[in-house]
Amino acid sequence: MAFRPFQNDLGLRVFQQICNPCWGEWLKLQQQLINHYALNVRDAQSKDFLFKQMEQFLFTPPEQQAT
Repeated sequence: MAFRPFQNDLGLRVFQQICNPCWGEWLKLQQQLINHYALNVRDAQSKDFLFKQMEQFLFTPPEQQAT
């Protein structure tokens, strides 16, 4: 990745370990989640939800992800 997406530990982990195509896949899923759940991205609970979903999507092996 060319930049650190967030100024926290998760942002650093993403920057160091995630490739651009995988980040792009996450951005697509993130938009779907925002639309489906009508999330307000300024809301702290919505941000927490998205961070948890992002961590699961990017760092949980597929065989351990819930279906």
